[in-house]
Amino acid sequence: AVMAPTRLLAEQHAGAFHALSEALDLRPGLLTASLKGPERGRLLEEVRSGEINLVIGTHALVQEGVCFKRFGLAVIDEQQRFGVRARAALAGKGESPHVLVLTATPIPRTLAMTAYGDLDISLIEDRPEGRLPVITRVVEEDRKRELALFLEGRMDSGQQVIVVCPAVEASEEAGLKDVETMTEGLERLYGDRYRVGMVHGRLPEEERLRVMERFRRGELNLLVATTVIEVGMHVPNATVIVVEHPERFGLAQLHQLRGRVGRGSVQGTCCLVRSPELSERGMARMKALVETDDGFRIAEQDLLMRGQGELTGLRQAGSGELDLEDVLAHPQLVREAKRAAEEILEGDPELGRPEHAPLRRMVDGILKSRDSWPVVRVR
Repeated sequence: AVMAPTRLLAEQHAGAFHALSEALDLRPGLLTASLKGPERGRLLEEVRSGEINLVIGTHALVQEGVCFKRFGLAVIDEQQRFGVRARAALAGKGESPHVLVLTATPIPRTLAMTAYGDLDISLIEDRPEGRLPVITRVVEEDRKRELALFLEGRMDSGQQVIVVCPAVEASEEAGLKDVETMTEGLERLYGDRYRVGMVHGRLPEEERLRVMERFRRGELNLLVATTVIEVGMHVPNATVIVVEHPERFGLAQLHQLRGRVGRGSVQGTCCLVRSPELSERGMARMKALVETDDGFRIAEQDLLMRGQGELTGLRQAGSGELDLEDVLAHPQLVREAKRAAEEILEGDPELGRPEHAPLRRMVDGILKSRDSWPVVRVR
């Protein structure tokens, strides 16, 4: 099963797997909340019987009634968009399936789990052929006119632009740039020369997908959006993204946003519009983005600023059970502890027997109880 956070991304994955199906003996199916009635029932039965051996979907995959014949692998794409419960629910659909999580920017909790040895890491460090790193710049508020001319030049050359705002409408919070007002202003600024579109999470899903598809096809020159475009939008002709109030977003989120541009042969540019009241701490966060496009380095900065959350609980940020700075300062000790634990487990054949699966689940539940941790000892 491959779980993606949005219907758009799930549909893109389904298209890619269908293209590979004959060569790899895949029989893929797509499950989202929009699939209803007899068609949904038919797909669920094909998944249950094993006729479909690869199911791609959204959160719909973890709903009651979704059963697998032999669940061997759970793939969670853009894992930072899923909560602890959703990720656990997907894996819980089978008897200890392998789990692969994918992300360009690990959330602090995930990075901490890799440090503690609960996750192994594989890095894809090479870019797709011909793709250049996105240039990131901090733009002062009083240089917006220069920025507008820069965007105009890009659109004149046939390229597309994205502008991201933290709010949907002006009434949400005083002083924040919002999508609706920004769209009206850009329509007045550029007049009939360029086509401006708007998308945000409050739009009905079909309308939202329709606007994003128009942008993908090049029918819109400029798209004003909230973070609804953070994942799943692949538009190679989009080369510039402007983020208003970047201090309102997490580092990982900003890294994901700038990944929406520069996906073709032309180098992308990300412009972070600095608010006049931006604090020194906020500026340090912006500097981290300007200096690197390495998702793991950005995640480390995010981790030190936000904390790793609970490894035995549900919080994905904030202070956790251990001081992660101490852990990261002694990576060799962590590796040795992990190696010793694996040797103990591998040397005990009793732990691997199928009839002990209920006991293992009970032990996992005990270990996840904060009131019991770390008093409980298990043999």
